[in-house]
Amino acid sequence: MSDWAGLAWLVVLLAANAFFVGAEFAVISARRSQIEPLAEAGKRSAKTALWAMEHATLMLATSQLGITVCSLLILNVSEPAIHHLLEVPLGLTGLPDAYIGTIAFIVALLVVSYLHVVFGEMVPKNLSFSVPDRAVLLLAPPLVFVARVFKPLIVTLNACANGVLRLFGVQPKNEATSAYTLDEVATIVTQSTREGVLSDGTGALSAAFEFTNLKVRDVAVGLGKLVSLPESATPADVEKAVTRHGFSRYVLIDAENYLTGYVHLKDVLDLDVPSASTGAATLAEPDSYAGAIPAKRIRTLISIFEDTDLEDALATMRRSGAHLARSFTAEGETTGVLFLEDIIEELVGEVQDATRRD
Repeated sequence: MSDWAGLAWLVVLLAANAFFVGAEFAVISARRSQIEPLAEAGKRSAKTALWAMEHATLMLATSQLGITVCSLLILNVSEPAIHHLLEVPLGLTGLPDAYIGTIAFIVALLVVSYLHVVFGEMVPKNLSFSVPDRAVLLLAPPLVFVARVFKPLIVTLNACANGVLRLFGVQPKNEATSAYTLDEVATIVTQSTREGVLSDGTGALSAAFEFTNLKVRDVAVGLGKLVSLPESATPADVEKAVTRHGFSRYVLIDAENYLTGYVHLKDVLDLDVPSASTGAATLAEPDSYAGAIPAKRIRTLISIFEDTDLEDALATMRRSGAHLARSFTAEGETTGVLFLEDIIEELVGEVQDATRRD
């Protein structure tokens, strides 16, 4: 092979090395949230990019194999060509042949190393980090093609690497991380707010992150602060409680101070009583209904362990359709009542009860 052919191969091998480096970093840095809409729209390169991200270890093995082969070929083909070309001008200096060979080797090694590191490694890596979504759409399809052509060899090498990881107690992953952790999102929001590109005037974003750390016991209203009614309460008692306190829901307690359920204001507004003259059912004023609230009008009070995460408690209350829940300890002792309204307030700020008195 002529020296000039060796230089031509240097350019080709640097480009191939840059491709494998760029593809490697594009696959691990691109986000599914940006690629999935394109794939759903039918874009073929996006579908291939998603497949590559879901088989990240195979893609990384392919890239590493390509980088290794290109690096070895650059040293074995291009370095000797540059070495020989440099010996010609250095021979005109009159230096001994031993010195000329040593100087030419050192200069050739420095030139090849510089070109390999800068143009074969750093430039493609930085480009993939700067525009990962565009890079993965461009580079993933040819990388997948190479992976499929050399699949037997790559799968074997990848299996060997995974076996070594398992020996050290590490479970290999096939799919690239494509979602942010809670801490990462919190950092992004904090940084964006600080730089003025995101506004959190209501504090809802900050509250959402704090919400994930709360337990039921942090929000539940203790028994000492609870506004309740006896289980024998009448609609008139509910009306008086609403007039005095303004709340629309009240927990009912029996003679032994056990929480038996709760009642909503609207549960007693439509109670009918027989008319004295006709015997027909008519809508009565609450004061005219002397009996206790019927059992069928009393709502069930579900129970939630006080150490339950607040977000899990919210999911439980939504599934059951309950607005109130009893909080209890590991020993079964009742510690308070959890109100759905209070949970929501932890996320969006104060929610004013329409009937509440300030």
